[in-house]
Amino acid sequence: MRSANAPASVIAAVRRAVHDADPNLPLAQIRTLDDVVSASQSRPRFLTLVLTLFAGVSLALAAVGIYGVISYSVAQRTKEFGIRMALGAQPGAVLNLELGRGLALTGAGVLLGVGGSYALMRFLSAFLFGVPANDLLTFAGVAALLALVATGASYIAARRATQIDPLARYERVTRNAGAKRSR
Repeated sequence: MRSANAPASVIAAVRRAVHDADPNLPLAQIRTLDDVVSASQSRPRFLTLVLTLFAGVSLALAAVGIYGVISYSVAQRTKEFGIRMALGAQPGAVLNLELGRGLALTGAGVLLGVGGSYALMRFLSAFLFGVPANDLLTFAGVAALLALVATGASYIAARRATQIDPLARYERVTRNAGAKRSR
């Protein structure tokens, strides 16, 4: 029933009209169309919220993982960076070197991910609503977001390589080597 008045004020009149027409006719669950539509969309909204939360957590885990891999690589190559900087390499060159490695890994991961999702597109289409499974804008947007997060994580880890002081590194290495010999 359509009314310009507030729904609560119309319900009493509807109950009286139905009771006058047939007193034995039960009248239950009187709701507005907005309530019916909202109730029908509550489950998909909740599932979308859960999926969004899981996607955010997985994006954060991916960023932490990339940071960890690049940071481990920087830690393993500390001597190399110290030597490069002692021989005159500029911090920007060392940063570009490590950032390039991170971007190469990111590019490979994005290509494999886009290829895998494109291959699984038919199966994933059942989970999509309002977006075609082969939407190029969605593929490009997700790939760009992941590449941006991975680039940020790589940059933060690679900056550590530029902060190596070759002289301090040399002194620490020789001091540790002398301590081991005296034992």
